[in-house]
Amino acid sequence: MRSLPVGDPGTPDARSPARYLIWVARRQRGYLLIGIGYATLWWLTMALVPAVMGKGIDAITAKDVPALLTWAAALSGLGAVQAVAGILRHRMAVYNWLSAAYRTVQVTVRQATRLGATLPKRMSTGEVVSVGNSDIAHIGHAVDILLRGVGAIVAIGAVTVILIRTSTPLGLTVLIGVPIMAAAVGPLLKPLHRRQHAHRDLQGELSTRAADIVAGLRVLRGIGGEQVFADRYTGESQRVRHAGVRVAAVESVLEGAQILLPGLLIAGVTWLGATFAIRGEITAGQLVAFYGYAVFLIAPLRTLTEAADKLTKGHVAARRVVRILQLEPEVTGGTGHSAGGLLRDVASGAGVRPGVFTAVVAAVPEEAVAIADRLGGYADGDVDFGDVPLSTLPIAEVRSRILVADNDARLFAGALRDELDVTGRASDAEIAAALRAACAEDIAEALPGGLDGRVAESGQEFSGGQRQRLRLARALTADPEVLILIEPTSAVDAHSEARIAGRLAKARAGRTTLVCTTSPLVLDRTDQVIYVEDGLVRAQGTHRDLLAVNPAYRAVVTRGEDLADGRAAGPGAPAAAGCGVRGEESA
Repeated sequence: MRSLPVGDPGTPDARSPARYLIWVARRQRGYLLIGIGYATLWWLTMALVPAVMGKGIDAITAKDVPALLTWAAALSGLGAVQAVAGILRHRMAVYNWLSAAYRTVQVTVRQATRLGATLPKRMSTGEVVSVGNSDIAHIGHAVDILLRGVGAIVAIGAVTVILIRTSTPLGLTVLIGVPIMAAAVGPLLKPLHRRQHAHRDLQGELSTRAADIVAGLRVLRGIGGEQVFADRYTGESQRVRHAGVRVAAVESVLEGAQILLPGLLIAGVTWLGATFAIRGEITAGQLVAFYGYAVFLIAPLRTLTEAADKLTKGHVAARRVVRILQLEPEVTGGTGHSAGGLLRDVASGAGVRPGVFTAVVAAVPEEAVAIADRLGGYADGDVDFGDVPLSTLPIAEVRSRILVADNDARLFAGALRDELDVTGRASDAEIAAALRAACAEDIAEALPGGLDGRVAESGQEFSGGQRQRLRLARALTADPEVLILIEPTSAVDAHSEARIAGRLAKARAGRTTLVCTTSPLVLDRTDQVIYVEDGLVRAQGTHRDLLAVNPAYRAVVTRGEDLADGRAAGPGAPAAAGCGVRGEESA
């Protein structure tokens, strides 16, 4: 059996949810067909058991010992085949479930990587999280049920043929009754589909609300808004609960139908069989066989209604997956190439010279972030990289040469070494140098196992300042041609900030670096500062020159405070003996 996940999941058919499910099934059709074969064999061996038992009873009635032994051996053989086929069917069912689920994860993660900054703008966090929490499972169930569903249809057909050959009225009863039963279940599927879709949407909205509350919990506590948002969350959770109850109401009717409708059909078959036995039209063994068939039919008939339910849920889940797959990135690359040079944002006039440590200071912080997004190729804009437009370069080349590191970047679970060296190509010495430049050596030293120590999801064991320093170390370890940092020291104390400013300048010496910040300690270490107001460059020069001649710049970086405390000066800035000792965020 092949290992999972596969290396290449393929190109999904995202034209509709149904087409996506068909594409998933076709991509694993070999194992799906093998599983259907095992499931069919499993069902057929169970379907033949009543016939063999009936023959054995007729042999007992006729006192035919050789025939009895023959049918007893046949019954044992059917049991053995059924056991083996059941084990193999289950193995293939699990494999196909996992294959469909993993394939969905692969194509959605690949699409999320392709979309980049476009995804959070087009879809809420809750919608994306719901794909991983529940939708992949429903798509796996939709593929898994095909095995038993197809086998159940074959088994029902085989039993119908046997019944018709034994008694035409009984066979016709089953042949007509099964489609009627299926038609009776049909009207339940449409409202179930609609209510499940509404429930999924509400779950996504609630997940988004929860993520927003957790992310802003410190702010909510600061302004006393915890209860307001708690009340909102309670109200939305109740809406989700009511939607779930509405789904359960239809599902309960469907579950009842799975018992009632097959039961009515079985009761009719049993009554007819008993009537024919009393008339002498069938033997005692055939009567037992007919009753066995009636009991056996419960399982495949319930499987068909189960298949209808799981395929409906799979369709709803596939709709959300297709919604992600149909999104297109806001920024698409070309086929050109740049030898490098001046990286210039035409709209604002901000230019980053190669090999220069540059800073952008904006009167409105969002304007600096917008410039960084355009320079990094994450937003539409007229940007030149050397002598060619940035938009003409392939996106992969832009991402490998220009790195934008902001404070929304996440830390993932795993070894600290893998967290810092995402490419796996950096040496221990290079990682250590990046940690020192980010003033994060103490974090690695305190972690059990050092670089091989485990980091929890989202770096939950670290404070806000520690997470920021680790993100900076990760960006420095990547050592890109152009590094763009957005407020890299906003969560650390003044002593750590002073050391980071000096070490960062040395670590990136001779490399193109842009930092978006209003920190005097960092600005004093840069080679050039660009001051932006109303989206346009208003002044350029060194930090100290701009402080002396530009009142607007001075007001932004000093926030109206006196500079006598030394925070604006490099040599006179405070420098602690260690990093991250005082004043750092604790959450």
